[in-house]
Amino acid sequence: MYKTWSRTAEICASECDISGVWRPGAMMEALQEVAAVHCDLLGAGRAELRKKGAAWVVTRMQVEMNRYPRIGEKITIETFHTPVRRWFFPRYFIIRDEQGKQVGAAASLWVLLDLNTRHMIQPGQIELLMPDNSDLPAPLGLPGAVQNVGGVLQEWDFKPAYTDMDYNGHVNNTRYMDWCCNALGIELLAEKELATFTLNYHFEIRPGQQVHAELKRLADDFAYTAYVESERRFEVGGTLRNRSGKDE
Repeated sequence: MYKTWSRTAEICASECDISGVWRPGAMMEALQEVAAVHCDLLGAGRAELRKKGAAWVVTRMQVEMNRYPRIGEKITIETFHTPVRRWFFPRYFIIRDEQGKQVGAAASLWVLLDLNTRHMIQPGQIELLMPDNSDLPAPLGLPGAVQNVGGVLQEWDFKPAYTDMDYNGHVNNTRYMDWCCNALGIELLAEKELATFTLNYHFEIRPGQQVHAELKRLADDFAYTAYVESERRFEVGGTLRNRSGKDE
């Protein structure tokens, strides 16, 4: 049984931002794809779940980056599950550079979504497909809640675009990270990078829904929240730091 799974790949130009480093949204996509391959190998991948009318959905994710890889670097992403907690499947990721040094880590919680009712379903037989990884040390604790932030409020109203949607019929979780970075803006993210960030997903956003988004910043702390009809759908919060090479 595949207790862990890893993939090595080169950071491409299309995955990088204006400073030539890995975009948080692109990183989230890479983590998701590695997780998808691992689930396929375990017999619980996208195709098998769709036969049962179900899909994997991430509900929380926490990321801590020691540094962001740059264009042309080769990185290895390792992923593994730990024992199921009621309805939740914990999954971890470790990101290493070519020398094997850890440059980042992520902790996430996943659930099974019924594609017809759009509600969570119990782990059932899928839990039995997961390897016993109770012996593997987790690189981070379980992801927590996004913390409230004060500061100046910025607001936007918009509808999801074609490129925001995924195969499950809702806004892909990786796009939420892109929305947050777009809100933080080019000027700020040319000077700063996300040292840590946490995403909490409450309810999905479907095509055509009107989104109201809010960004609050206080010094290097930020929180980005999106609502549909005054109902909180997701939030991203974290801490910024000066980019490598920038004056402290």
